Amino acid sequence: MNILMTGGTGFIGQKLINKLIENDHHTYVLTRSPKKHPNTANITFISYDYPVNRLPKIHGVVNLAGESIFGKWTNEKKESILKSRLDITEKTIQLISKMNEKPNVFINASAVGFYGMSDTQIFTEETKLPAKDFLADVVAKWENAALAAEDFGIRTVRTRFGIILDGDNGALFLMDKVFKSFIGGKVGNGEQWMSWVHIDDVINLIYYALTNDYVEGPINVTAPNPLRNKDFTITLGEALNRPTVFMVPKDAITLIMGDMGQLITKGQYVLPKRAIEYGYQFKYPDLKNALEAIYSPK
Repeated sequence: MNILMTGGTGFIGQKLINKLIENDHHTYVLTRSPKKHPNTANITFISYDYPVNRLPKIHGVVNLAGESIFGKWTNEKKESILKSRLDITEKTIQLISKMNEKPNVFINASAVGFYGMSDTQIFTEETKLPAKDFLADVVAKWENAALAAEDFGIRTVRTRFGIILDGDNGALFLMDKVFKSFIGGKVGNGEQWMSWVHIDDVINLIYYALTNDYVEGPINVTAPNPLRNKDFTITLGEALNRPTVFMVPKDAITLIMGDMGQLITKGQYVLPKRAIEYGYQFKYPDLKNALEAIYSPK
């Protein structure tokens, strides 16, 4: 297959490209600066104004690009988080509109932030309406922009990522620094849910969606066993052989991080109902095994 991808230089994009190469596919990576990246036998970097008539048949499009949500959420930061996602999605849809032969599938990154925060409610893809907060609004608008692909008769998938666990990037990379310094512990009372997923399952689920025609609509990319923060903390401490006796006050997180602190002080219990129904087999359904795979000697 020939895959057109945005966000191909990010940590998810790079690992997905490796998966595509392993399976003899070619990736065309959309980027603002294609000359900065050398092409290889399986990867071609192109600009957003690249003439689509010079592309071969594109079988699938994967849209992963958008400014990181990490960082203090000033008004400017919030605007950039939303605008970057909408602009890139709209540019990608415009490219698709110019293709004589349309792709078979359009996969758009998304997030479980769609559901909002709750200590008691269980969320699946059957939850149709977004919550009423900043992240949910961003996700809803982002997904709505992606749905324009359906106007061309393209199978469209919205992959709602949970907390992605990877040893070199993302939330876990930040968390384990604290634990390795012997000051790790739960946040607040630790009752907030953490809907996590190992990076391998993120990549495998995206690939599953690319290669199976029956996958469409929203799909939660989370492991089937979420944990409360206090239990996640204990499991991470055991994996790192570090104590977990400290408690980080919620007010301290809010003071330092502002609104972004809710990603740590609050949470949601999200189940991958559709992935399970489709028959996808999680490589790491349990946190203990996921962390052992990340921290085991390579």
